[in-house]
Amino acid sequence: MVIRFKDGLGAFFNNRWLVFVTATWIQSCAGIGYLFGSISPVIKSSLNYNQRQIARLGVAKDLGDSVGFLAGSLCEVLPLWAALLIGAVQNFVGYGWVWLTVTGRAPILPLWAMCILIFIGTNGETYFNTVALVSCVQNFPKNRGPVVGILKGFAGLGGAILTQIYTLIHTPDHASLIFMVAVGPSMVVIALMFIVRPVGGHRQVRSSDGLSFSFIYSICLILAAYLMGVMLVEDLVDLNETVVTIFTIILFILLVVPIVIPLWLSFSQESRDPTTEALLPESGKQEPGTSDQDLHDIIFSEVEDEKPKEVDSLSAVERRKRMARLQSKIAQAAAEGAVRLKRRKGPRRGEDFTLTQALIKADFWLIFFSLLLGSGSGLTVIDNLGQMSESLGYEHTHIFVSMISIWNFLGRVGGGYFSEMIVRDYAYPRPVAMAVAQVLMAIGHFFLAMGWPGAMYIGTLLIGLGYGAHWAIVPAAASELFGLKKFGALYNFLTLANPAGSLVFSGLIASSLYDSEAEKQAQQRHNGPQYPGSIFSSLLSLEEPLKCDGAICYCLTSLIMSGLCIFAVVLSMILVYRTKVVYANLYGKSRT
Repeated sequence: MVIRFKDGLGAFFNNRWLVFVTATWIQSCAGIGYLFGSISPVIKSSLNYNQRQIARLGVAKDLGDSVGFLAGSLCEVLPLWAALLIGAVQNFVGYGWVWLTVTGRAPILPLWAMCILIFIGTNGETYFNTVALVSCVQNFPKNRGPVVGILKGFAGLGGAILTQIYTLIHTPDHASLIFMVAVGPSMVVIALMFIVRPVGGHRQVRSSDGLSFSFIYSICLILAAYLMGVMLVEDLVDLNETVVTIFTIILFILLVVPIVIPLWLSFSQESRDPTTEALLPESGKQEPGTSDQDLHDIIFSEVEDEKPKEVDSLSAVERRKRMARLQSKIAQAAAEGAVRLKRRKGPRRGEDFTLTQALIKADFWLIFFSLLLGSGSGLTVIDNLGQMSESLGYEHTHIFVSMISIWNFLGRVGGGYFSEMIVRDYAYPRPVAMAVAQVLMAIGHFFLAMGWPGAMYIGTLLIGLGYGAHWAIVPAAASELFGLKKFGALYNFLTLANPAGSLVFSGLIASSLYDSEAEKQAQQRHNGPQYPGSIFSSLLSLEEPLKCDGAICYCLTSLIMSGLCIFAVVLSMILVYRTKVVYANLYGKSRT
């Protein structure tokens, strides 16, 4: 009995599902960037910043969250636990120093130094992200889609989870949220850093894996619905501390429940003879010109060159038949020496590209600029959500931060699921799902611009869903069009669209228009009727940061972003038109 327990305990700590579950917990700490909308008002009031200066901090945060080249490089030469430790230290030092500055425990730093601290603190997320994804993709080589979607989803949900914990320990000192951001994720990551690692998961495949993924998906949906309900109740009803404590305990239970999967697999009587998955495609290890796969790719290239123009206008089934016949003829002729197959200089769409090869392709830049306009406008709303809700008269701004975090989570999970349905069931290009997400965002920006009653709730819903969907759709589409061999470099380059969009929309457009309206309102108040003591109060107000009230503050900004989202839809549909044949060749066979 004791020996069996020890064996089960060893199997538990080396179970790939334990790694996956703990990776979701770490990813829940990798969404601290989404809390910037909650901590920015505190920084603004404490350091007497204007909106333009807050926007600069937001851009620094976005850069820290997106520049992951260093994290990716270190993960190749360091143990994964060391990479997690570096990320935890960065998170603690960056946000810890910001907390010391805001609370007056450290000297006030110039704006550029605060930008560096925000960058360092947020850049710790890239280590959490990289280690979690690398470990789980290696442990689940045949389930990369669901694994990546769920992990990215938990990163999007992190803001809502941390906000609920902050609600439990809520104090009159709002700067305590910054302290929690500095300490909480660092403690969790250090506690789990030796668990998240590759454990030979390709040798742990079981027939129950499909059921396990369904269970995880169910927990994800329940968790999102629960957090949504809790946030609404806390916004509408003044709850006592006991009820908030119960809500938070239930939240922790939902987060911990998936641990039953590795426990059950390790200690149950299930057969211990799992099948084995290939960790990497064998064709990727063979030299060009020597493999059957390489010969197949060359023949496929010849088919593309030699096919009649009218083939593209045929139905998917008929096109496959014609292409198969032509491919068979070319293969037979090549085997008999009747024709010489020429090697082309570069890869075609759907094959493996290097970053340099991808950068000269129009499709790559269509993805980049469509992502810049779509996700960039969504990130601008996330970064300015505190000021947007304050300008419309809402007191509890953290509610909207939590809500958009939940919708972001559902957008990532749902975007991956529905885009997979589109390509698997209809062999239609995945970017069409991105176009749908951008239409939702355009409508959401329009609602925010109008400032109608309840518009903040509808706007955050649509923008959160659309923004989250981008980060489930774009990685999959990039891997389909440009291959997996250099996927890390391609993906890291595409993520630069996020801070680039934020720099344009938030750093230049939103902040300038906000400060302009705030100056107009301050001038109107200054030129208003004077009363006893008003001169003294107006002198004091000159030292206060500019503040704008009303829907006018972000009206023009939201209308501009709505229009740019429509332009992003046009770019996505151009990409759909250009890649129809690629997706028909990739997924058409599944429909026969």
